[in-house]
Amino acid sequence: MVKIGVLADTHLEKSTPEFEEILKNYFKNCDWILHAGDFVNIEIYEYLKEFMKNKVKAVCGNMDYGKIREILPKKEILEFEGVKIGLIHGWGPPSGIEERLYEAFLGEEIHCIVHGHTHHWNNEKRWGILFFNPGSPTDRIYAPENTVGILTIHQGSINGEIIKVRIRNIM
Repeated sequence: MVKIGVLADTHLEKSTPEFEEILKNYFKNCDWILHAGDFVNIEIYEYLKEFMKNKVKAVCGNMDYGKIREILPKKEILEFEGVKIGLIHGWGPPSGIEERLYEAFLGEEIHCIVHGHTHHWNNEKRWGILFFNPGSPTDRIYAPENTVGILTIHQGSINGEIIKVRIRNIM
């Protein structure tokens, strides 16, 4: 079994005690962390790598510039225990985002698309693919609550869980 912590849209200039508490509270027992972009600053990526002992996979988002855009891809396909995950940030309006993401991975045999961009969580199957957006742990402009996600892979199947973050005023 593989347990994966999932983040997106952290939008932090630097690590904060509240962000570090989120990682400790929700991801301490995870094997990997995936981040679907919009770090805003390379420091957050570096902190995640240190926290997870380099077991972090990430892509850049539309708000990521400079060094982070240079080192992270815009999309990636990952495989854990035979389950293929497409990792991408997303773009455009929330309406129709699943269709755009589906087309971005057209021709790839993937089981799950992990994305961000909308700041609002999603955990649903469409076209036989799990679309998983963990929401944002730090920003509530477009969402009623702060959330993170957990993906569990076991015997060739993948399941997602959305978790409401209990820490406020993180930014």
